[in-house]
Amino acid sequence: MANRSLQAAKTNKNDEFYTKLEDIEAEVNNYKDSFKGKVVYCNCDDPYESNFFKYFALKFNKLGLKKLIATGHYKSPIIYTQQDLFRFGTVDESPTGTVRPYSVNITEVKDYNGDGRIDISDVEWLLKNKKYSINLLSGDGDFRSEESIELLKEADIVVTNPPFSLFREYVAQLYEYGKKFLIIGNFNAVTYKEIFPLIKDNKMWLGNNFVKEFIIPEDAPEKSEQRKDSDGIRYQKFGNIITWFTNLDYKKQHDTLYLGKSYKKNPQFYPKYYNYDAIEVSKVTEIPYDYDGVMGVPITYLVKHNPDQFEILSCHEPALSLDVLKGKPNFKSYPSRQVNIDGVKCQKTYHRIFIKRKEVI
Repeated sequence: MANRSLQAAKTNKNDEFYTKLEDIEAEVNNYKDSFKGKVVYCNCDDPYESNFFKYFALKFNKLGLKKLIATGHYKSPIIYTQQDLFRFGTVDESPTGTVRPYSVNITEVKDYNGDGRIDISDVEWLLKNKKYSINLLSGDGDFRSEESIELLKEADIVVTNPPFSLFREYVAQLYEYGKKFLIIGNFNAVTYKEIFPLIKDNKMWLGNNFVKEFIIPEDAPEKSEQRKDSDGIRYQKFGNIITWFTNLDYKKQHDTLYLGKSYKKNPQFYPKYYNYDAIEVSKVTEIPYDYDGVMGVPITYLVKHNPDQFEILSCHEPALSLDVLKGKPNFKSYPSRQVNIDGVKCQKTYHRIFIKRKEVI
């Protein structure tokens, strides 16, 4: 993967990275029962370019949706380019020629063209011929606009890839209006002061999959870790881990995490932090089955977290004394992370999630 931040990349390119259809399908499949009879809102997704809209339009009947709403921001740089969903005409244009923002509202998808099956051509027919399905917006289509908020109030579940640079604000809005959601974000967001309390209180958790690459505009700058498929569509991998965040329950979240290591047999592998009453567990696979106290684990633990098995207590960067660290196998020195605490030389770890077993051994 490229050694650069997706956060910075998305900010510099106006957050215009697009999710692959297969990534959306693979994740939504874990929550299919949650969508029956629901209004789904894709509020960062121009319908003519968004695979989120395309997926839910195609799966409208299979998922049993009540309604599908999508809105897009007029500043999107790839409207009506190679990512277009339908490629038919324009809805309306501003005096400057910029495509105006609009919302699409679908309450049914049928075999409109009479070819014996329901597919994307029927959705195209619907948007061409059912004028009530498209509504021009007076604002810019931003998720924070009054019009978008009114549509949000109507929704049951929000599913999208929001701007990473606005992730905190975006999540705050979802909770302000009490919405269920399935969204994509930078894995490191779990450490944000606005996000971690939601995870700690089991109000938000990670989804089932990672997102390994995004579709990028055809005029995006050339970078490493890019590829182009046979249709000329460009893709980009990024150095950060990208994952799904949700408050929709799913079966795998309750799978018991297998614990195969013993603290009592190998206490030397679990040193205590100098400045926090907990033991260091440097790998999720090394969580011991015979320790009742507080443990510091890497943030990747959240991928495996079972709220029925462990309680999440806090998240920060504790420190281990250098003397203790030097006695550990595979010790690595990070001078930039070394600190002096009460006269003791220590090395701060990266962020740790502090957990404790719910059932006492």
